[in-house]
Amino acid sequence: MKISHRKNSGFTLLEIMLVVCIIGLLIGMGVKMMGGRIEEAKIVRAQGDLERLKTGLLMYNSTARVYPSTEQGLKALLTKPEGVNNWRPQVESAGELLDPWGKEYFYVMPGTHNPKSFDVFSSGPDMLPNTADDIGNWDSAGK
Repeated sequence: MKISHRKNSGFTLLEIMLVVCIIGLLIGMGVKMMGGRIEEAKIVRAQGDLERLKTGLLMYNSTARVYPSTEQGLKALLTKPEGVNNWRPQVESAGELLDPWGKEYFYVMPGTHNPKSFDVFSSGPDMLPNTADDIGNWDSAGK
C-alpha cells in the first residue's frame, strides 16, 4: 500500500477567479457611487476659486483704486497692467486662473449680473459661457 504525502496547498483557478470577480464588482460599485461626487466636487472648487478671485479683485481695487478692465481681465491679478500704479500681484500663478474643467475663468467689467461692479465666472461643466450651468459671483447671493 502506497501512502501519498502530497499536501493540497494553494488555491484552485476557480477560487482565484471568484476572488478577482468579487474585487472587480466592489471596485465597479465604488466608481459608480463616486462618479456624481467628482462633478459636485468640481462645482464646489469653482465656487471657492471664485470667492478667492473676488477677494483678489477687491484687493486690486483697494490698491490700484480701479478694477481691471474687461480687456485686462483676470491676468491683471498676476501681471501688472500698463498705466496702473500701486499694483501688487493677487495670485501666484496662471494656474489659479483656470477652472476645474481646465478653462479660464471669465471676467467682465462692468458685469451683466452685477452692473455696479464685475462678473467673474466659470463656464461650468458644459464649458460653454453664458449657459444655465455657469457658476459665477452672482450665484452666492441669488441661489
